[in-house]
Amino acid sequence: MRIIDPFDFDEHFDKCLDYLPHYRTSAETLRTALELDPHSDLDQKLRKHIMKNLLKKIDEGQPVEYVSEFRTVTLVLVSLEFHKTAWMLHLCHLIQESALYISTVIEKGGGQLSRIFMFEKGCMFLCVFGLPGDKKPDECAHALESSFSIFSFCWENPAKTKLVSISITNGPVFCGVVGAVARHEYTVIGPKVSLAARMITAYPGLVSCDEITYLRSMLPAYNFKKLPEKMMKNISNPGKIYEYLGHRRCIMFGKRHLARKRNKNRPLLDREKELEAFQMAQQRCLHQKKGQAVLYEGGKGYGKSQLLAEINFLTQKEGHRVLPLMLKEADSKQCFYAIQTLMAIFFEIDTCPAYYRQECLQRHLRGIVEEQLHCLFNDLLFVKFPLSFKVSHMDDVARQKKVKACFIKVLQEAARETPLIFLIDEAQYMDAASWEFLETLLSSMPIIMVMTLTPIFTLCGWAQHFLQSPQAILMPITKLATTSLLRMACWELGVVSIPQELQIYLHRCFGNPLYCEVLCQDLLSKDMLLFHDLQKEEEENSKWETLSANAMKSIMYSMFPANSEEGQELYVCTVKDDVNLDTVLLPPFLKEIAVSQLDQLSPEEQLLVKCAAIIGHSFHIDLLQHLLPGWDKNKLLQVLRALVDIHVLCWPDKSQELPAEPILVPSSIDIIDETKEKKTKLDGGSASLLRLKEELSLPQTEVLEFGVPLLRAAAWELWPKEQQIALHLECACFLQVLACRCGSCHGGDFVPFHRFAVCSTKNSKGTSRFCPYRDTGSVLTQVITEKLQLPSPQDSFPFQMKPSRTQEAFSSECCRTEEEFLDQVKRKLAQTSPEKDLLTTKPCHCKDILKLVLSPLTQHCLVIGETTCAFYYLLEAAAASLDLSDNYMAFFYLRKASSLLGQPSAFSFLKKHKVKICQFEEATFCRLLSEVCFNMGHITLAKKLARKALRLLKRNFPWTWFGVLFQTFLEKYWHPCTLSQPPNNPSENKKNLAVLQQQLHCLSLLWQLYNLEATASSYRFACLATLMQKNSAEEFANEAQVVSTYVELSQFSQSMGIKDKWLHCEQMAIQKSSLCWFSREGLLATAQLMQALAYTKLCLGHLDFSIKLGFQAREICRHLKKPALENLVLSVLFRSAFLKKKFGLCVHVLESQWALISQGYDVLGLACFYSACLDLLLYGKGLLFRPFSECLRFVQIYEHSRVLTSQSNVMLGVHSSLAMWFAQESQWGLFEHYFSKACQLVKRTNASLFGAHGFVRFLECHVLMLQKIPEGIFMHIPLELRSQTLEYFKEFFSRCVTCPVYHQWVSELKASVMRCEKREFMSLTNSIRPFDTCLTRIWIKGEFLQENNS
Repeated sequence: MRIIDPFDFDEHFDKCLDYLPHYRTSAETLRTALELDPHSDLDQKLRKHIMKNLLKKIDEGQPVEYVSEFRTVTLVLVSLEFHKTAWMLHLCHLIQESALYISTVIEKGGGQLSRIFMFEKGCMFLCVFGLPGDKKPDECAHALESSFSIFSFCWENPAKTKLVSISITNGPVFCGVVGAVARHEYTVIGPKVSLAARMITAYPGLVSCDEITYLRSMLPAYNFKKLPEKMMKNISNPGKIYEYLGHRRCIMFGKRHLARKRNKNRPLLDREKELEAFQMAQQRCLHQKKGQAVLYEGGKGYGKSQLLAEINFLTQKEGHRVLPLMLKEADSKQCFYAIQTLMAIFFEIDTCPAYYRQECLQRHLRGIVEEQLHCLFNDLLFVKFPLSFKVSHMDDVARQKKVKACFIKVLQEAARETPLIFLIDEAQYMDAASWEFLETLLSSMPIIMVMTLTPIFTLCGWAQHFLQSPQAILMPITKLATTSLLRMACWELGVVSIPQELQIYLHRCFGNPLYCEVLCQDLLSKDMLLFHDLQKEEEENSKWETLSANAMKSIMYSMFPANSEEGQELYVCTVKDDVNLDTVLLPPFLKEIAVSQLDQLSPEEQLLVKCAAIIGHSFHIDLLQHLLPGWDKNKLLQVLRALVDIHVLCWPDKSQELPAEPILVPSSIDIIDETKEKKTKLDGGSASLLRLKEELSLPQTEVLEFGVPLLRAAAWELWPKEQQIALHLECACFLQVLACRCGSCHGGDFVPFHRFAVCSTKNSKGTSRFCPYRDTGSVLTQVITEKLQLPSPQDSFPFQMKPSRTQEAFSSECCRTEEEFLDQVKRKLAQTSPEKDLLTTKPCHCKDILKLVLSPLTQHCLVIGETTCAFYYLLEAAAASLDLSDNYMAFFYLRKASSLLGQPSAFSFLKKHKVKICQFEEATFCRLLSEVCFNMGHITLAKKLARKALRLLKRNFPWTWFGVLFQTFLEKYWHPCTLSQPPNNPSENKKNLAVLQQQLHCLSLLWQLYNLEATASSYRFACLATLMQKNSAEEFANEAQVVSTYVELSQFSQSMGIKDKWLHCEQMAIQKSSLCWFSREGLLATAQLMQALAYTKLCLGHLDFSIKLGFQAREICRHLKKPALENLVLSVLFRSAFLKKKFGLCVHVLESQWALISQGYDVLGLACFYSACLDLLLYGKGLLFRPFSECLRFVQIYEHSRVLTSQSNVMLGVHSSLAMWFAQESQWGLFEHYFSKACQLVKRTNASLFGAHGFVRFLECHVLMLQKIPEGIFMHIPLELRSQTLEYFKEFFSRCVTCPVYHQWVSELKASVMRCEKREFMSLTNSIRPFDTCLTRIWIKGEFLQENNS
């Protein structure tokens, strides 16, 4: 400040005219000072005016754009008004003195003096708590206490200061650089800044704060006073305003309560060891008559208070006297406060009226403490006993010793009657005098003390001395396991199962129960979830948009509570369709905790964490380095090592370590930038492209993930919106090159030839900011167009490529017979050379590609607003999920894609998608939806979608029987004649192949859908679909696809009972399998063929051969990572081993099947698994792999699921087996219940293995009923039961022609019925159980089937 003479305008105008010739007109710099040479002394002086944390970031070379953040801070605005009579020099001294004091006070609490404003009457100081690097847990409390200290200091000399006003607000603001490039300024901007300024005017002379500051400070309410509402300029709803009165001690005791109350509906999770430690201490105290202390130490929210609540309940139940107490931070400043409150609770004077307090205390002390000593407790317990002569002659030290001695005496007397237990929550806030007294108490009497501690606090000397006592045990409390945390989330939401995306969202909890509770309550308060009755019978849906609940009911069995009560309503929850959990903001409570943890890191570590947060939960080092400008690999690895050491980041696999030296792999973004220069080279051949893909592969050692997911969510929210979008754009550019199948799968799209089918559409898009080096294309779309037109290994299959010499030599030895094919498989599996054996090469990493590339890429596209590209990658992600047998995640991605398209119109001519997509993508979308619906059991909707997809692909499927006849004629006679040579244009070839591949998928789905319905009409539709599929596969001219098609046709023929066609199609598949070992697709077709052969041998009764083939097929499936196919192979293996009476092998197979199914929580797979378990229970000589109660509970919960109601073959066996079990237990009412359900299913089954197995079980139930008729057990038996049974036998032999493995078994059953007719005694003796009748007889006679039986 300087004294200015009266202003002379003329003089000022002349100076301006003189300066005009020197005025800078350049757009780059307007200030000549910016072009001055560096001056070290001047730099050092200017650095003093920049905040320390900001200065560190500038010194590290962080870009200006990376410095800015959007975070919650606490603002303190101090306004000083001076008397008009004050001299200017005197004012300068006052302002300087105030500024020094203010900066000193606020820095202790993590605040920074941001700006000083001068105005006519005085000045203002803007202080900010919680700027980047300065976040503290108790920020609001520090701001209030600092403000009151400043307020008191500024009022010390009222002669100098006319008025002091301080306002405190808390809320989100922009903290960063503002202004023109030549005049950058670091400041805070936001509504809360304006509110603080208006509060200064509205409430002068006070320390005022807004309601958020009042609530978040957690200070006692008696330290505040509510102020009247006032109008504020440009502030529509300021909320409640409070005056802070400073820290005042209120004359009262603490309260007898704990932070948590025990909830009987929510048992304590994973705290058995902690409870055991308390119980052991309790036993030692009772037996040794010595005091014991158990101190539980754990972080905030780890469940310490809930553990104390459980101990409180258990001890009171046992009849112990419990004194509970919870302390607060302010209590640590009051001497002897904890003991004062505990004794008040002990004497029961904390809750009684003040006028009755003295009488109540006197009653407790009578007979234990001399009456003349009662006045010792006057000040401590707020009573007014008359001062005695003896006490009046004591000094303060003597009085304190006497009070402690009296307390110990009273407690010892009470402990003789019933054990005493002290429960002290938040013991780190206990004062030193109380710690000293408790240590004395612990060594002088049998008492139990249970306390909780938070490790981040430094304890006083007496507390540390207490912990070193041999009678004290320090028990650390760890975080909850993931499974326990999910169970807790289910309890919080009142459900038995939560969807997969919600489980991923809850990873933010990182094992902290409090975080889990807050996140669940936040979701409920924001109304983001829908709840559905689990046991309500599902109806057939005709619309895709209403399938969320049914998708949930088809998975997630593992979360089901085993101890649920009968008749209890069970619910599942789903996330609303318009909710994206990836972008849901954290609750303020959790965000403050996470940001506080983030600010404890160094500026370099903070920047790395913020950039990694943009990428996602898992990220690649190369992509991270690309987002960090100016960082070399050495610096990156150094900072990563530091973050891994403190567990902020971790490796997905614990065994992985950081690479010792930088990996010389060019990043994807460099390749994108060089695309235009190298395009001609890349077009030269597929070898260069293969090298490119190999360089772009993701090494496992260079992939990390967040060890603290909550920190990632908070760091992502700190980015300003514009910078957030820019960084997501960079990530999308990097990842799009990697968005394809893994190297072991030879690349290519998950939706076959997807890129080639959409490239023409994408070329026609408008201009975009995504790729600045092109003038056309959408965000990501143009990169797709540029990249996806390059040759890929997938192109070598269809038409133009000639087979290699190895392939020619191999195909010349064409497999003509089954024996030759199996010899070929045996030789391949026996090879050990990596060059020759496909099973010794690298395993498939498509699952990692989905997790690290496709899933993040869809999120990046959605954030930057590029919905067309997001739709493209959502289809890829859905196809990848189905390929990995993860139906729910496929549904999840398709639901996202559906929300991008918008709500469908009731009128087709009004239908208009929000996203512009080509007809092929719409058809692919419908095909994927159809497959998901099929897996969920919604058959009608799946048919509708598959037909729609075919129509969009220009391959119509008829609706009527006449249309079926006409189409069948065309497919048989006209279609083969129309096959033509493919066009010479390679791009057009691939587009045609993309369409053809989707047609094959649709037709395969259609025959499987119609095959589930045992009607003549459905049979005709299914036959047509198989015929069309065969013709399309032959048109495809891909050996692997042809083999897969013939395998499917053979399975269809077997299930329909067409024996000749069944075996013919299988033989055709064998003959076409020559080249199937030269690609992963071909290897998959071989595995399918091996499974089909094992299935065939089982159906024909060649059990040993079937087992051998099953093991070979499983080996290939495990390498291919195809869980669905492996599960099918294991089902065949179990059935073969079961019929062969190899029960040990059965158990081994079931163990493998359970390990496989439990990963995906597939309801249909579980039904097959429990059906096998029931077979072992009934006929496995007492073997128990899963208890019957578990099998029954599964059926009771999921029998109404559309997945199971659509699978009549499986459920017929399950219900019949349950009926047989209840017959064994002589529970005939339940037998009839499940037998009646089986009767409703038998007409809807076919000749498949599961159908035949279920039919046999059903016939056993019929025979058993005939046996029990003479005993009069059944009340409602139809008279025609015997004739009905014989009809079922006849139907079995006519239907199950292709499953002769059961024929001898059923023949024995039929013979027993015929003997019953001739009045031959067939009932069992008392030593044989009813259900053993037929099966035991058959097996006693010898082997069930001979190997040569056909």
